[in-house]
Amino acid sequence: MSIPSLSPRFPLAGAAWLRFVARCLVVVLIGGLLSSAALAASEGGDHGAGPAEHHGLTPDAPRIQVGPFSVTNSMIATWIVALAVIVFAQYATRTIKEVPDGAQNFWEWLVESLHDFLESIIGHELVKKTFWFFATIFIFILFTNWAGLIPGVGTIGWGVPSAQGGLEHIARPLFRGVNADLNMTLAMAAVFFACWIWWALQANGFGGFILHIFGPKGDTKGFMKVLMVVVFALVGVLEVVSIMFRPVSLSFRLYGNVFAGENMLESMATLYRPLAFLIPIPFYFMELLVGLVQALVFMLLTAVFTLLICQHEESHEKAHH
Repeated sequence: MSIPSLSPRFPLAGAAWLRFVARCLVVVLIGGLLSSAALAASEGGDHGAGPAEHHGLTPDAPRIQVGPFSVTNSMIATWIVALAVIVFAQYATRTIKEVPDGAQNFWEWLVESLHDFLESIIGHELVKKTFWFFATIFIFILFTNWAGLIPGVGTIGWGVPSAQGGLEHIARPLFRGVNADLNMTLAMAAVFFACWIWWALQANGFGGFILHIFGPKGDTKGFMKVLMVVVFALVGVLEVVSIMFRPVSLSFRLYGNVFAGENMLESMATLYRPLAFLIPIPFYFMELLVGLVQALVFMLLTAVFTLLICQHEESHEKAHH
């Protein structure tokens, strides 16, 4: 049984959405590149090798020299995954069929499912304006999380020689899980925060944006109205603090889960050397699920944060229909 194709009510043709979502990866890539470049500029020396006794994944991503540029190994993995997704999307839509099959069928099903799911949460009008970001971020995080589980990621690189010959462990892997680098997750959260501010100003205007945060809620009069103004002004201060911490919570949640998962897989592989090929297998299946859940959580949280600041626009438009 084939995967259902795009329904006629879908706002854009499947191919247009696929190409648009694929190219939107550039926004995230630029953010990650700037973040990694800032890290490289602020840190001196070679932090890649690390102490010889450290056998787990290091918190800081080792830097690799690529021609005249010094980039983190997680950035190299980012470029490879993003390029693979873009090429796959272009390949799937090179010849559009009325009845899709194969790669086109998969992409159309994925994009339409994301669109319908987000529309049920944030509404028709808001999803038209923001779907490009939420679909991009979900697809990018999902594929990068799963790509980090491919054999060779974290196990090919420069190692520490052992006394018996060969390598004791890989100290500077050539590739690293993209979201196991805090720079990448923080860059994605920062890109969302910039988009969130823009969408909030579009929906409310500058005055409405301030009023949405600090303005009193409810219909009160007299002394109660004055009291509510004071109370909601104080609540607004707490809301500002909450808003400022959202990029931090988004980035650390994703980073922490992926970083811990990769360390766990390495620990399982070194738990008993003769069975190193077998012990991690159940945990790989668990990490596949974690990769999907974390992509979904990041997308849902950003979508809900956007809905909370733009819901006046949604309710206002519904009142006119």
